[in-house]
Amino acid sequence: MPNLLKRLRQRFGISAPRMTVQTHVAWYWRMLGLVVVLSCSFALAAWMYDAGRRFAGFDSSEAEQELSRLREQAGKLTEETALLRASVNASDSKLQIERTAQTQLGRQVKALEDENVRLKEDLAFFENLIPSEHRDNTLLINRFRVDPGALPGEFRYRLLLLQGGRRDKPFQGNLQLLVTLQEGGKDAIITLPEEGAAQAYKISFKYFQRVEGTFRVAPGAQVKMVSVRIFETGSAHVRATQSFNLS
Repeated sequence: MPNLLKRLRQRFGISAPRMTVQTHVAWYWRMLGLVVVLSCSFALAAWMYDAGRRFAGFDSSEAEQELSRLREQAGKLTEETALLRASVNASDSKLQIERTAQTQLGRQVKALEDENVRLKEDLAFFENLIPSEHRDNTLLINRFRVDPGALPGEFRYRLLLLQGGRRDKPFQGNLQLLVTLQEGGKDAIITLPEEGAAQAYKISFKYFQRVEGTFRVAPGAQVKMVSVRIFETGSAHVRATQSFNLS
């Protein structure tokens, strides 16, 4: 019995456990409150962040404006650079064309100067030969010269032929070249024209004729002297000869 009274006093008496009564709140009201609190927190954080940037001297709107201005300026500079590059390319092309034209003009002037020198030499030569018109029918070789060509082993020759005396009929014949050279430590003589090329060495003139041509030897050969001989058609007798020394 005493134990029972003790238990009742502990449960319902002054020393009994306290009981808390709470009002029941629906879950959606709780979620709404949480959203409101989070929204307020985010807004406060954004305001504090923006206030901090302004306090530090940084404004997002001004930065956007400055960025737009810099982009516009960069676009203008890009366009100006493209225009300047096109102008430079056009100037380079024009300069290249002018240089090419100047080079070609220089070559033409050089060729005309050489031709003028030849004509003056021909005129002087003919003036010196005028008193000898009434001499025997003589064939003369004037200004025979041989020079290296543009290609390895190529040589260019030129000469002026003149027929003196009474020029009743044209002189017809052929030209022959004797090329003295050294190849592989040995001396040799090449006779031109070669077989099948005699037509290129035919000559026919009444008063005078300028003869020009080229011949080729082995690239490693060293040409020392070239002799030219003139034959009249139907005769094995040499009418005129002259040599040019290259060594």
